[in-house]
Amino acid sequence: MSNKSISALQAGEISELNRQMQNRIKNLDNQNDLRDAMMYSVMAGGKRIRPLIVFATCLSLNKSISPSTYVVAGSLEFIHTYSLIHDDLPEMDNDDLRRGKPTNHKIYGQAMAVLAGDALLTEAFRWLSEVQVSAQRGLMLVHKLSQAAGALGMVDGQARDIKGEDQQLNIEQLKILHAGKTGALIRYAFEAGGVLANATEKQQKLLSKLGLAYGLAFQIYDDILDVTSSEQEMGKAVHKDQSENKNTYPTLLGLEGAKESLSYTLDEAIGVLERMKDIGVETKLFEELLAYFRI
Repeated sequence: MSNKSISALQAGEISELNRQMQNRIKNLDNQNDLRDAMMYSVMAGGKRIRPLIVFATCLSLNKSISPSTYVVAGSLEFIHTYSLIHDDLPEMDNDDLRRGKPTNHKIYGQAMAVLAGDALLTEAFRWLSEVQVSAQRGLMLVHKLSQAAGALGMVDGQARDIKGEDQQLNIEQLKILHAGKTGALIRYAFEAGGVLANATEKQQKLLSKLGLAYGLAFQIYDDILDVTSSEQEMGKAVHKDQSENKNTYPTLLGLEGAKESLSYTLDEAIGVLERMKDIGVETKLFEELLAYFRI
């Protein structure tokens, strides 16, 4: 059983992950502006929620943090960062601010921002292919990440989001959208930690359920903050969703309805944790991760 806390992981393992991601990019023998643009967005900060989930999942299943854990966490953060670079482009969300800094295309231009995102996406899979696990588990990680990131996951959700601007979605359609756009990589983080820790089939199913609930809660919470928070607090533009006819939980349910939906989703996640406890899984770190969602 690990005595680590999320704050300890942030101070230790996340700091080490940042160093490894920085070195990974710095040591690439590629065009200078491309390398600089990749480095700019990866090292711009951020909560590193997805890597934290990978670390927390391994420790919760009594698997120590190893070099392979950093490979899985780092490649996932590369994918997440590429998605943010592309999300911010004028063709997508047209944002000028990300993590409190000018967006990538504002510094390096649209063409280089597209290429930096492309490079991070493909470098993520090159890095993941080097993970020191069995061939079967390595292939499983690549398969799960490609499914979460691509046409059946995050990219599908982004496409649904863009097309949804022209129509009013119902709540079930919105859940499907966000299960892809936001939830897929979060769900993968839990599942990947399970793969690294050699989770049982029952444990892996519960991790997947927890990932689904956590990803949904993350999106509802973000939608609520877009209404209630400030640009300084969020590090990005706020109050954009309504003006751009985005389908969000506050838009469909009202602010109080969105808060109730978040509470219900967190209750679902807590229910999954109770089932984990019943089969001997330590849930302290997962409980700390759920404490992120405070209204």
